Amino acid sequence: MTDLAHCRDFATQLRVDSIRATTKAGSGHPTSSMSAADIISVLANGYLRLSSERVRNPGNDHLLFSKGHASPLLYALLKGMGVVTDEELLKLRSFGSRLEGHPTPRIPFVDAATGSLGQGLAVGAGIALAAKRVSHLPYRVWVLMGDSEMAEGSVWEAFGLAAHYQLSNLIAIIDVNRLGQRGETMLGWDADKYAQRVTGFGWQALTIDGHDLSAIDAALQTAANATQPTCIVAKTVKGKGVSFLENKEGWHGKALDASQAEAAIRELAPLPQQLTATLTAPPLLPLVGSMPEASHRLPEYPLGTKIATRKAYGEALRMLGAANSRLLVLDGEVSNSTHADLFKRAFPERFFEMYIAEQAMAGIGQGLAVGGSVVFCSTFAAFWSRAHDQLRMASISKANLRICGSHAGISIGEDGASQMAIEDIALFRSLEGSHVLYPSDGIATGKLVALMTDLPGISYLRTTRGDTPVIYRPDDAFPLGGSKTLRSSEHDQATIIAAGITVHEALAAAIELEKTGIAVRVVDCYSVKPIDAETILRCAEETGAIVVVEDHRPEGGLGEAVLSALGGAGQMAKQGRPLQFKHLAVTGVPESGTPHQVLESHHLTSAGLVEAVRSALEGAALPSRG
Repeated sequence: MTDLAHCRDFATQLRVDSIRATTKAGSGHPTSSMSAADIISVLANGYLRLSSERVRNPGNDHLLFSKGHASPLLYALLKGMGVVTDEELLKLRSFGSRLEGHPTPRIPFVDAATGSLGQGLAVGAGIALAAKRVSHLPYRVWVLMGDSEMAEGSVWEAFGLAAHYQLSNLIAIIDVNRLGQRGETMLGWDADKYAQRVTGFGWQALTIDGHDLSAIDAALQTAANATQPTCIVAKTVKGKGVSFLENKEGWHGKALDASQAEAAIRELAPLPQQLTATLTAPPLLPLVGSMPEASHRLPEYPLGTKIATRKAYGEALRMLGAANSRLLVLDGEVSNSTHADLFKRAFPERFFEMYIAEQAMAGIGQGLAVGGSVVFCSTFAAFWSRAHDQLRMASISKANLRICGSHAGISIGEDGASQMAIEDIALFRSLEGSHVLYPSDGIATGKLVALMTDLPGISYLRTTRGDTPVIYRPDDAFPLGGSKTLRSSEHDQATIIAAGITVHEALAAAIELEKTGIAVRVVDCYSVKPIDAETILRCAEETGAIVVVEDHRPEGGLGEAVLSALGGAGQMAKQGRPLQFKHLAVTGVPESGTPHQVLESHHLTSAGLVEAVRSALEGAALPSRG
């Protein structure tokens, strides 16, 4: 039975510590923390199954603060668990402190960085899905949400998918304190309307007074034994416990000064002794080590045959999945186009349909990865832009997540501009610690998919809709940060640097130029990030002219990656002449047409490259060396 008297005193301590920490920091969100203190106190002292000595115990429950701005409450709880000292608590938001303004996995028991609202439920759903369908562990996942974030569409994506997968081990708690950053939230204190919406998505909804300890206790007991996902809609008061803060506007994200804090703590009247959370002991389960992988095979394709890299992606997943039982695949209802369905048919128990919900897919994928699974997520490359914030937060979390964007670039042709991903390389290059890979044929695709299984952080594979000829052999290697020089000679007058589909246009252009006595080097930069700077610099030194061609916007794509690799080499001289640099990329808004027509309209075919190389050589005033 939950000791509600202890919970009441512990909640007071949580409020006091939230005020103390934010006042010392001079910033933060004390009132948002105070509204949920009673809920967190009863949860911690009655239902949260955690072993503070064994942070990595697989039997531990998971607690996510989707309302990450209430981090003072989380840190006060960790202090009550003995994980954080009072000295550390008072370093909240200080440079060098792991107690940042919003939680990150630098802190024990924090699975994901939160604070960009609307994301915690999807991550929690992924962690819960892992327990239900992958690891078959008995833990529960508790997600504290704010009422402001209920306006986010990503929240409802997560509600829908959690109901679809019947995640009865997932409990969402909405802290309905009425006040957002600048005033009242969309629904204010209308808890019944929140409950109606949640119920409409297939959840059990429990509406309570979030300061009635008995009601909180009963709701948590019901949720802990539910057979469907449960949402507790708790009506609370922002700044609860302090008369001059309660339900007052203008206090969001505002710390109290020293005199205000003293008055607030006096009104709260905490006990003189420090209290400890009476956590429920979880089942102590053995740590699950990484499963040894069986040796894997990859698809092989004869030279010159044609296959779309998107299909090679699916075939590689299927073959890697046979060797690695930790490999999971998620897809956004386009698996018959991304070819993730090849994995689905072979391993249906390890494939999870995310439907048209890319933001939730990123969050759920991140949650599945928390337990050590090797997670791949795929959809059309253009649609990953919807989930940029989720991917950004995943990179802050240092999550290991593998992303495939198919139908990339303008070569998809007739589908038109709305389907053409021409910003995706920039998006993924901008993420901290990311890797961006762009194969030009089926062999390279398989090798890079295999490489991704061991890469830390966010890795992105860009695949093409149309068939492309196989130009590599099965024994070719594709190390991270490498490139492939496909044509070269001692007499090269220029270098064409390409990736993906433009590699084939570059090879065709080199053949045409050779007919007129112009030798051109061709480099396949399959690793866009990290890029092969050594090879690029050597090509600049040896040929004196660089032409980059990419089916992407000029901003943030391959061309800028090459320029970054060149660094100060723009003034590099070859026989006393400056380096010539040309960049062919997608400008303006593409139109529908055949793939060749669309590529040609942006000068990304072999004809456009021939013209660009000639222009570069004329600018360099280099004589023909035929």
